[in-house]
Amino acid sequence: MTLTEALLSAKGLTKRFGGLTAVHEVSLDLWPGRIHAVIGPNGAGKSTLTNILSGDLAPTAGQVVLGGQDVTGWKPEKISRAGLGRSYQKTNIFQPFSVWENVRLAAQSRTPHAARWLSLAARSGSVNEQAARALELSGLGPRRDAIAGTISHGEQRQLEIAMTLATGPRVLLLDEPLAGMGTAEAQRMVQLLRKLKDGYAIMLVEHDMDAVFALADQLTVLVNGQVIASGTPAQVRADAAVQSAYLGEEH
Repeated sequence: MTLTEALLSAKGLTKRFGGLTAVHEVSLDLWPGRIHAVIGPNGAGKSTLTNILSGDLAPTAGQVVLGGQDVTGWKPEKISRAGLGRSYQKTNIFQPFSVWENVRLAAQSRTPHAARWLSLAARSGSVNEQAARALELSGLGPRRDAIAGTISHGEQRQLEIAMTLATGPRVLLLDEPLAGMGTAEAQRMVQLLRKLKDGYAIMLVEHDMDAVFALADQLTVLVNGQVIASGTPAQVRADAAVQSAYLGEEH
């Protein structure tokens, strides 16, 4: 994918809750074919920033442009339909349904008659094609018939990403996709994100620094709602302020 223009641009985003400024004048660009990681300690403003970009929160100030459209203050559903997909810290799947049914329902949500999901999803060739593609991209093809509530934690995180992919996004916001995983599951998720990179603009919020430095093309470091550093992983790793505030000497 060629790097012709940023698919998502945030300019001067600020969010205040009363007297608390959770995010202060944060700007970043998400480019196709790149993973942009946002890191920082707990309470740094990462989740608030993600919620602004996805429409779950309206900014106090600043602008969000998605695919050339000003989407500032749009509702989450409208932003999603404009091409943004998001996964959450807490896995959000339909546990009694099969893996395939979960992904197919996500694909069905993009059709004009999504409310008639049981009958139409089963008959719609385009929906099934989109779901099948998302399932294969996520690496869950062999688990298609498994009940979602019975698969491993790592596979459930893969399933949530598959459901996100099934909605047809161009931009992915992935909120701690490696959270709670063991070493083997984390390695599989890193491989998956590396595979997805070529097809999407990705923002990754993650505490696993090994994964972050293995995956990220660009890093933004937040502390107390403000950007203290932004650049390549090598630039951020060498930044004295980042080492003092967050990474520590071991990095």
